[in-house]
Amino acid sequence: MCFSATANFVGSTVLGAVGVVTLTRVKHRREWLFASLPLLFALHQFIEGFVWLGLDGILSPAVAHDMGAAFMLYAQGLLPFLLPLSVFLFEPTAQARQRMRPFLILGLGTTLYILWALTAFPTQIFVKENTIVYINQATNHEAVAVLYVIATCGSLFFSKIKPMVLFGAANLAILLVVMEVRRYAFTSLWCAYAAVASVIILAYFWKTHGSRPFQYA
Repeated sequence: MCFSATANFVGSTVLGAVGVVTLTRVKHRREWLFASLPLLFALHQFIEGFVWLGLDGILSPAVAHDMGAAFMLYAQGLLPFLLPLSVFLFEPTAQARQRMRPFLILGLGTTLYILWALTAFPTQIFVKENTIVYINQATNHEAVAVLYVIATCGSLFFSKIKPMVLFGAANLAILLVVMEVRRYAFTSLWCAYAAVASVIILAYFWKTHGSRPFQYA
């Protein structure tokens, strides 16, 4: 997130509360992964707080490196698979889940490639204009970015659940703004604002508590 470690820690605290409340509204095991996204984003922002502390010299550079690697592991390595998987599990019918399979396969392939890239090539982490920049030479390509976006946002747009489409639209809009304004800081900024957008998930679980769980086929 922009500005400082404090912004990350405060943001993660608020999102953590959102995540905990969301989990209390879960009514079926298939809902758990999607409902966990706000809490995972909260943990993600908490980790980046320690990256800031390392880059600011408050903690050792090793902390910035290790926490930066953990941040990238989730942001680039796991999210392209976890998000379509969460939608796949949540969809109420076999037909709806069938539509998610291409995104799930694409997400798995993207995740495997990025995990390989993160272990095979060093990641540069530095501050530019009050924003943390993460650069890995094997993932910093337009082709990888396109696959990443399709995997993370595509499944949401094809969901039969309208709030998921809204969540996907919010994330895509945020993504386009970040790419236009601060492309160099895409990883940090998009994950931060996607975390804020996860309030949509809480609103969905809160409003539909009486109409769930679905009759899963």
